Amino acid sequence: MLRNYFKIAWRNLWKSKAFSLVNLTGLAVGITACLMILQYVSFELNFDQFHADKDRIFRITNDRFQQGKLVQHGTITYPTIGPAMKKDFAEVEAYTTVSNTGTFKLRKENKIFPEKGIFADGNFLTFFTFPLLAGNPQTALNSPNSIVINETNAKRIFGTESGGYEKLVGKILYLDLDPEPYQITGVMKDIPATSHLQFGALMSYESLVRTWGSWVKDSWSGSDMWHYLKLRPGADAVALEKKFPAFSERYFQGDKVSGSIEKFYLQPLNQAHLFSDYEYEIGEINNGKAVWTMLIIAGFILLIAWINCINLSTARSVERAKEVGVRKVAGATSGQLIGQFLSESAILNLIALTLSMILMTLLQPTLNTLIGKPLSVSLLTGGGFGGSTLAISLVIVFLLGIFLSGFYPAFALSAFKAISVLKGNFKQSDKGIWVRKSLVVFQYTASVVLIIGTFIVFRQLQFMRKQNLGFNMDQVLVVQGPELTLWDSASIDRINTFKSELRRYPKVKSTTASINLFGNRLPRAFDVHIVGTNQEKGVTVSRMSIDAAFFDTYKVKVLAGRNFISTDSHQDGQKVKNMVVNHSAAKLLGLSDTDVVGKKIKFYGREWEIVGVVSDFHQQSLKHQIEPIIFQPFYTNGGFYSIKIDANDADQTIAQIGKKFAEFFPGNDFSYFFMDEQFNRQYKDDQTFGKIASFFSLLAVIIASMGIFGLSSYTISQRTKEIGVRKVLGATVASIVALLSRDFLKLVLIAIILGSPIAWYAVSLWLADFAYKINIEWWMFIAAGILAVAIAFLTVSSQAIKAALMNPAKSLKSE
Repeated sequence: MLRNYFKIAWRNLWKSKAFSLVNLTGLAVGITACLMILQYVSFELNFDQFHADKDRIFRITNDRFQQGKLVQHGTITYPTIGPAMKKDFAEVEAYTTVSNTGTFKLRKENKIFPEKGIFADGNFLTFFTFPLLAGNPQTALNSPNSIVINETNAKRIFGTESGGYEKLVGKILYLDLDPEPYQITGVMKDIPATSHLQFGALMSYESLVRTWGSWVKDSWSGSDMWHYLKLRPGADAVALEKKFPAFSERYFQGDKVSGSIEKFYLQPLNQAHLFSDYEYEIGEINNGKAVWTMLIIAGFILLIAWINCINLSTARSVERAKEVGVRKVAGATSGQLIGQFLSESAILNLIALTLSMILMTLLQPTLNTLIGKPLSVSLLTGGGFGGSTLAISLVIVFLLGIFLSGFYPAFALSAFKAISVLKGNFKQSDKGIWVRKSLVVFQYTASVVLIIGTFIVFRQLQFMRKQNLGFNMDQVLVVQGPELTLWDSASIDRINTFKSELRRYPKVKSTTASINLFGNRLPRAFDVHIVGTNQEKGVTVSRMSIDAAFFDTYKVKVLAGRNFISTDSHQDGQKVKNMVVNHSAAKLLGLSDTDVVGKKIKFYGREWEIVGVVSDFHQQSLKHQIEPIIFQPFYTNGGFYSIKIDANDADQTIAQIGKKFAEFFPGNDFSYFFMDEQFNRQYKDDQTFGKIASFFSLLAVIIASMGIFGLSSYTISQRTKEIGVRKVLGATVASIVALLSRDFLKLVLIAIILGSPIAWYAVSLWLADFAYKINIEWWMFIAAGILAVAIAFLTVSSQAIKAALMNPAKSLKSE
């Protein structure tokens, strides 16, 4: 009997080719879109899930308060915090500390290999699950000048083949300008793409004691370390966190030790990637709200596709009524009829699933390129979030979808009364029509939400790109400073001469050197106060080290006082005494731009004179408030050169700059980028979200339109005789089109009314992450609504016009 069900189901699908094609296309596209989104969501949710003790690992975060105001919300804190918490709290099984993350130059003989690296303590390799292919994880990072490299570096630096990593243990590498050799003590597997910590080299934390001093182990004021805790099995993280205020009072005595009120928290490891709004972030992060939004979009798309099946199947009830009547007279039971119609749904869904797998395979490279993630089908079959649970869940959801998309049509069709059908008294029930209309409203409500959401996302992204940042970064080439050149008594003269030589090129407009760049989180100075005042507590400001040409190169306006001059800098940093502040810093100090000039401020035990005030600018993305900044005239070899160039013949100009760089700084890589590209990378995740959301929202609208196309086609075909009569009585084509389109457009208008508040709430949550954002205005909803109505009207009217243009004699004869 089952075989007979499928045979009949196949015949019915083949008989109604147009109906089947619309249904099949909508389902295939919907399933493809859903599975591709689920790959992305699974990848993002899978971060740090590979660690053996992931559920017991937490990162220590730190909020600092001065004068009752939050001055730092960060992931970095003091070097003593991890060890002290391990000592004080029985709940803590282990801790690990890391510091000085960034890109390092690994040197082997005369070859240089840039690589991301971190300094980690001896607990690191037993704390986290980063397996070693060679070496002992218990001791690999215990000694000073120890280094562990990954297998990729083993191959590119030493040419080692897989399996020969043991031979590398004991070999020597050099790090940056450090004259002391680093001994390889291990080779680790490459770090998974789903780790928020990304590095290719691990250096022992003990090495920092040699280069930075003992404060990296015993300071309660120097703050450049990240700490992770592993709690004992069964330990209550919430209860432990409640003990932290007493911990702060015990070690910091209010604000006597660090100058700040210190508050500590525990962040679960599985939140470090998606739910981190902290400063000084160490790892790869993304927006958790955006990821969950994509999951909702996937659900919408799949529901819209399945709703198409329900609507189109029930709309064909008149056509299938006689078939059901004959089958019932012949002895078919309701259960047998339901089984037949469910088998049709199953075949349709299985064919669509097969097509979607083919489509997904073809589109996979494009999707991966679009979002820059290594996605694959394996993320859905056990290799992603939840492991095999996700795969099982997908199978259950798919089976449920087959049942839901087939059950209502099967139930509705099998309920026909045979006697009424065969007498010709059958008509579609009002209840069935109401259900179909409700489903259409749901489809377009979801579509309207996606249209409005996508529109506002792109408005915000456009706003951020066009916002006046307070500085000009057009055509500014940034060259990485010479990290492998020793700092000596001639360094400042060498830097200034290099800049002077560059300005001799006709296409170079200006040059400047700085330690910091736009788009990066700046270091801070705490307890800054004006000398000679009664300020009991100082303020916290950010610090930026620049040369005298910085403000001119980036077109930052001087509001009061003067810019830096060459004599403000000095080879001996202790002799540097002048600084410039921005407007926000002057305001924070309680003075106007003009009054603050000439004042002396004190921090880090030294006095500095404010010689000028510059206008505010957005140091970071518009997600952050403008910072109060003090500018200091310091130089370094490892900073950046910002070079304003002419857009014409840029390649030739860059080649000339590279040649001159090699003359002044031999042995260093010539690495460069454009400032606007670097700054806009801060919006990379938001731009990726915008691209993905817009693409899949478009698919959702197309699928919904296909459904309304099929439904309107079938509905109009049932009114052929009515259209003919109306034309004979003098109705115009326009009036007939309006008549046929009106009912569907009413449903779309209801969807707009329902979808608008939902969309407003959703985009408000997303915009909450931005300090500077667009206002959600009424016309945005009107514009999105007009677009939705236009799409629906074009979809329905194409069929309505065709029916209205038909010869009435032919339409009347056809019935």
